[in-house]
Amino acid sequence: MSIAAFLGLIIGVSAVVVGSIAKGGGIAHLAQLAAALIVFGGTFGATLLSFSTADLLNAARSLDMVFGKRRYSPLEIAEDIIDILIKARKGGLLILEPTIKNIEEPFLRRGLTHVIDGMPPAMIREVLYKEIDTYEENMKSAAKVFDAAGGYAPALGLIGAILGLILVMRDIAYPEKIGAGIALAFVATIYGIGSAYLLFFPMGKKIMSRLKEEIFVRELIVEGVLGVEKGMNPHFLKARLNAFLAEKGKLR
Repeated sequence: MSIAAFLGLIIGVSAVVVGSIAKGGGIAHLAQLAAALIVFGGTFGATLLSFSTADLLNAARSLDMVFGKRRYSPLEIAEDIIDILIKARKGGLLILEPTIKNIEEPFLRRGLTHVIDGMPPAMIREVLYKEIDTYEENMKSAAKVFDAAGGYAPALGLIGAILGLILVMRDIAYPEKIGAGIALAFVATIYGIGSAYLLFFPMGKKIMSRLKEEIFVRELIVEGVLGVEKGMNPHFLKARLNAFLAEKGKLR
């Protein structure tokens, strides 16, 4: 799990809970099943209605980008590509088949498979960039799902607050019941606003941030794969990859 994402979630939720305790409340005051059903159930239903099944599945898969650890760094990928190129120049492209099977990065593995299969360089570039474009669109759609949920949640919190006030007005003749209605009203508002700004919106932002990193790495891989296909001098390929690594660090 991503330590930053985990800490951010814990700190954000804890700040609300500790703040409630500091004001003389407690965890029990924030635990309202009715409010949770209204806000989270309503938000989930509205999100289901707004997006296709494919978009929702993309959103589920994108959770790994939010909470999962980065599997590799651009520097490591570049170094691996240089090592692969050196092997290919010594023993030919076919010698890479056993190596490819052990590559964890699937995009790099597919690119090198195209090289071994004899696909022309122009077609390799076209196929890989098409895959990048598709991946980018899928992840942007996933981010939109969480952004939409962040927009719905406060509105559902407002609905919960109104329902709570309706209960207060209904039971105004029974003072002992008024407290429950007021609690529902305010807790539903907290759930709506809190989930939007502590969970849904940050998740959408994190996906977009990680997407930029992923696209950067994939473009780096395309250049590396094409260099391997051409049998480029390792020093020349290193110089080309350094251009992509200017902001991340140089190859050693």
